[in-house]
Amino acid sequence: MSVIPDPVPVERLHFALPPVHATAEEERTHRKQRLAGALRVFGRLGYEEGVSGHITARDPEYPDCFWVNPFGAPFEELTASDLILVNGDGQVVRGGHHVNQAAFTVHAQVHRARPDAVAVAHTHSVHGRALAALGELLDPLTQEACAFYQDHALYDAYTGVTVDAEEGRRIAVALGTFKAIVLRNHGLLTVGTSVDAAAWWFIALERCAQVQLAARTAGKPVLIDHRDAVATREQLGSDLVAWINYQPLWRRISRTDPELLS
Repeated sequence: MSVIPDPVPVERLHFALPPVHATAEEERTHRKQRLAGALRVFGRLGYEEGVSGHITARDPEYPDCFWVNPFGAPFEELTASDLILVNGDGQVVRGGHHVNQAAFTVHAQVHRARPDAVAVAHTHSVHGRALAALGELLDPLTQEACAFYQDHALYDAYTGVTVDAEEGRRIAVALGTFKAIVLRNHGLLTVGTSVDAAAWWFIALERCAQVQLAARTAGKPVLIDHRDAVATREQLGSDLVAWINYQPLWRRISRTDPELLS
């Protein structure tokens, strides 16, 4: 009879956690690489809509400056060195390309209102826009949706393309301390304490919107009750969980597209 192998000691099992960096320069390189990777992931998921859409990452040394994709550059072609650094007033301070001022207006105000937010993600994804056109929040229909339960907001207004800082401030106020917001008739926006977390929350929110729309089309969805939804959010709703969930996407894109790191 075969003898069952002894368990591997827990301390010898690998489990990735967010890295800690010794210098601002190391952290800057890390954030830029993750930002380029997230933009490529968004491109592959079909979140690109013309020149609309941004992911921004706060610079670790200059807290009112943000790395962002250049105006008009395809998501799937971006590298870390292509990113531009923009100050809180929308002026490019590093790089040789323009920034989409309309989109950056919102990002800058959200970053300023949320010093904890390293990254902000917003694109015109299809299902996010469909949910936004209904002017609704997510219902607690699945455990993934419960990660957003009572932790996302609705900005119940639409005033056209946002070019006014005051409009950006109103969106930031509506977001409050939440991880995400549905911008009525516009789309989705998420924040995170890392690029990975903000990107994952956007992907998860978009997919949850898709599920909600499909479930309503198919029949009458059954909601998860309040107590279970809260308990599930406490298990799945942290930025650490978001970071962990994003790692398979990062590993895949960094292996298939290693040039994004340059």
